[in-house]
Amino acid sequence: MFELRLLCPEERVEIVSDALMALQALSVSVEDADADTAAEQALFGEPGMPVDREGWQRSRVAALFGTEDAAREAAALLGLQDFFAGCSVQSVQPVAEQDWVRLTQSQFAPVEITPDFWIVPSWHELSAQATRSIRLDPGMAFGTGTHPTTRMCLRWIAQRPAGRLGRVLDYGCGSGILAIGAAKFGALDIDAVDIDPAAVQATLDNAQANGVQLNAGLPERAQGLYGTVLANILATPLKVLAPLLCAHVAAGGHLVLAGILERQAEELQQAYAPWLQLGVADSDDGWILMTAQRAAA
Repeated sequence: MFELRLLCPEERVEIVSDALMALQALSVSVEDADADTAAEQALFGEPGMPVDREGWQRSRVAALFGTEDAAREAAALLGLQDFFAGCSVQSVQPVAEQDWVRLTQSQFAPVEITPDFWIVPSWHELSAQATRSIRLDPGMAFGTGTHPTTRMCLRWIAQRPAGRLGRVLDYGCGSGILAIGAAKFGALDIDAVDIDPAAVQATLDNAQANGVQLNAGLPERAQGLYGTVLANILATPLKVLAPLLCAHVAAGGHLVLAGILERQAEELQQAYAPWLQLGVADSDDGWILMTAQRAAA
C-alpha cells in the first residue's frame, strides 16, 4: 500500500479528490495542512450539519493506492491537468502493513455508564463490577456509548427507579442502544424507530445479541402514549419534532432529549414551551441532556 500526498488550495479539493477516485485510489482523505499550528482553521460546526466549504485554505489530500507505480502514475496524470494549478505533490510513501481489524478494535474500549453498568464490545471481557451491560460493536448506525449524548441518556435510564420507565419510545434509535438500555432496566414494551432501514436492522440485530425484546421499525410504528420518550438526535430536528414527540408523552411520563449543545438550551426550551417545560438534567463535554415531565392525570 502506498500513500500519495498532495497540497491543494480550498477551491481545488473537490475536483482533485474526484480525480483521484477516478484514478482508482482506494481511499481519499482531506485534512487541514495547518492543523496544530496558529493558522489552524475550524471548518466543521455542529455534527450532522452541512459545512460552508469543501476544504481548508491549505488542504492536505492523501490517497491510498495498491502499488507505488499506481500512486506515481496518478501524481503524473494529475500534474498534466489544468485544474491541478496551485496544487503540489508532497510525497509518495509506503504505508506499513497493519492488522486493521485489531487497530480498529483497539479504538473501542468498554465504556462506563455507571460503576455497575457498562457498554462492552464483543472482543472485550466484561468488567467484574458490571451487574448490567450492553454488548455492542461499532456498526453502520450511530450509538456505541462513546459519545457524551449517548452516555447521558443511558445514565438517565440507569438512575430511574425499578419499573418506572413504563412503555418506552426510542425515536431515532440508530444502533438501538437506548432501547436496549431501557430493556436492561426493566422496560417490557419498547418501540424503537428510525428513518434509516439500516438502523432498524442494526437495532434488531443488537437486541437479539443482547437477549432483549423490543419492536423496531420506521417512524410510523410509534403509536399512542409512552411513559418514556427518548430522542438522541440533534437540536434542529428536535425542534421540528417538538409537537410529535410531546404528543407521545403520557400523563406523568418523561421526555428525554439529547444531541443538544449547551448554547442551544434556550432555543430548545422555547421550541417545546407550548407543550412541556424542558430543563437541563445533565451535561458532558459541552453537550447537555434536557428532560421534561408531563403532569400526572
